Amino acid sequence: MELSDLAQAEGLCSQTSQNMLVNKMKMAFICIVTFMCFLAPVHQARLPDATIADLSFKNMDFAMNLYRKISSYHDKNIFFSPLSISTSFAALLMATDGVTHEEILKGLNLEQLERADQPELIPQLFQLLHESITQNGSLKLDQSMGLFIRQEFELQVMFQEQIKMFFDADIKTVDFADREGSVRFINEYIKNKTEGKVTEMISTLDTQTQLMLINTIFFQGTWKLPFNPNFTENASFYIDNYNIVQVPMMFLEDKFYMMEDVSLGAKVLKLPYQEGVSMLILLPNKGMDYTVIEEGINAKRFLSWIKKLHKLKLEINLPKFKMEESYSLHNLLPDIGMASIFSNSANLTKLSKEEDLKVSEVLHKAVIEVDESGTTAAAATTMGIIPYSLPRAFIVNRPFFFFIYHEDTNCLLFMGRVIDPTKN
Repeated sequence: MELSDLAQAEGLCSQTSQNMLVNKMKMAFICIVTFMCFLAPVHQARLPDATIADLSFKNMDFAMNLYRKISSYHDKNIFFSPLSISTSFAALLMATDGVTHEEILKGLNLEQLERADQPELIPQLFQLLHESITQNGSLKLDQSMGLFIRQEFELQVMFQEQIKMFFDADIKTVDFADREGSVRFINEYIKNKTEGKVTEMISTLDTQTQLMLINTIFFQGTWKLPFNPNFTENASFYIDNYNIVQVPMMFLEDKFYMMEDVSLGAKVLKLPYQEGVSMLILLPNKGMDYTVIEEGINAKRFLSWIKKLHKLKLEINLPKFKMEESYSLHNLLPDIGMASIFSNSANLTKLSKEEDLKVSEVLHKAVIEVDESGTTAAAATTMGIIPYSLPRAFIVNRPFFFFIYHEDTNCLLFMGRVIDPTKN
């Protein structure tokens, strides 16, 4: 998304707000993968023709594996971008060899897409996926990659060419010995790439840092069918049997796609945006433990939800919420098999000829804001309502899951869990 386009859009929003309460569904996300590299004292059965659909499917199962690992540490809100994380490690994959390479492939659930005779296939698939998501130009999704290297650090020529070719990476030299200057420079890069949504992402750097890889993804969208802010009012949200909070609950009545997953014990609602992206809300049935539900979520099930959605008249109650979540993935990824990259046995020989390099940190931060959303034009889209049909209620007043995905590719852009919508 161009800065001029953003400025124009923000100007229109500002003008509209003089006459009515402007309500947008906004989402800004930042992911940082930091390689702090120190100069330290069997092929499975493969898919016949790998496609971006295969990549999306594999990435979805990776997302759920990572989600369950995060969930095992706490019972709080969760929000992250599996696409950004897997894209970052797909770039790192080109720098690795041996056991380290195999572990990343397995951890990302991409083993079946690896081709010995096509070493560039996986990065090509990520490139094609990005092009497919952004091809019509109307989707406001900006994903970028920046590679910051120490002035004397020498990248392998092939890796440098590949990361530029497949991930369009910006490669910049930084004097990491000047910690304050490096922090300012990198934070300014992040601020620009996230349209000013994320500032001062990092506060310090180790002087021994050799290289940093930063992946950012920024999305801003509006609902096809907006919620009327005049109907938003406080209502109870039941965190559990003993904890109840009051939240601003949005209301909308219209025709929507939904389905019931009887075997899982949950309902699924699709809320579309204007640019080919939708949010799926997975709401456990009353009395169902969400921890049991999350164990049953996988890519196959996700695709079955999409296929079985059917349109009907609904009254929707959805809480407004904001979340800002940060994760130290270097503490989580070893538990899903990606361990050697963080150890002294890391094999980064395709990254540089320098020896004894390892990744010391992988940081991930995500921010989301959901509110009434929409534009005047979208507000007029209320077609096909059957007058005599009685609306069913879809009341999101207890912990729920949400998935934001690109419809044409079924690529999972973001996912999360809301336990308490009052916690930012």
